[in-house]
Amino acid sequence: MSAPSRTHLILIPSYNTGGKVLQTVWDARRLWQPVWVVVDGSTDGTLEALRALARDDPGIRVLALPRNQGKGAAILHGLREAEAAGYTHAMTLDADGQHPTDKIGEFMAVSQANPDALILGRPVFDASAPRVRLHGRKLSNLCAELETLGAGIGDSLCGFRVYPVSPLREIMERQTWMRRFDFDAEAAVRLCWRGVRPINLAAPVKYFRPEEGGVSHFNYLRDNALLTWMHVRLILEGLVRLPFLLGRRRVGR
Repeated sequence: MSAPSRTHLILIPSYNTGGKVLQTVWDARRLWQPVWVVVDGSTDGTLEALRALARDDPGIRVLALPRNQGKGAAILHGLREAEAAGYTHAMTLDADGQHPTDKIGEFMAVSQANPDALILGRPVFDASAPRVRLHGRKLSNLCAELETLGAGIGDSLCGFRVYPVSPLREIMERQTWMRRFDFDAEAAVRLCWRGVRPINLAAPVKYFRPEEGGVSHFNYLRDNALLTWMHVRLILEGLVRLPFLLGRRRVGR
């Protein structure tokens, strides 16, 4: 990418992801600029390494939170800064190298052609994907389709997406949820409730083993409990919104 975009940036939240984040940022930067990293209270030395990387490259910017607040909180911090700088869309991808940076151009092009839409990665898993995570994902996807009356959220948990900045920032600032593991699914549902159209694109996803540098902060009990509570909240709120959602669907036909 020779010239920086004035509308679309890449936003990478990072918490103690080790050397993988440096490779992820570099791979993304080769294909797009600007690339912003929000370091979410990391204590593994990656903040200093990222700042060194940014000193030599104006296409990279590093934002830092003083303590770990969660993925959603880190993205919200980045959204506020992005909107203040005049950006309209933000692509998010995980810092651990799971997401396909070679798809950045495709996702950004579709977003630029459809600025009113939410571009969602539809993950294509290989043999590295833990089976227990895949089963939980199917349940979350089913709930998201129920909550939005089949709006078309292909995958509720994939973090490889292009968001319209202003609507997402407004949604997040109206509540205290969506700050940790509940961010991805609730962001997609609430944006659909707001009338933002989802577009799904295939995105190969790779899970790295620890010996390959892979880092995961997923806690099976804690994060599944958070996800379950989130869907209970959304289903109950969806019932209240049901007349409006049904009316909008009829008008859309």
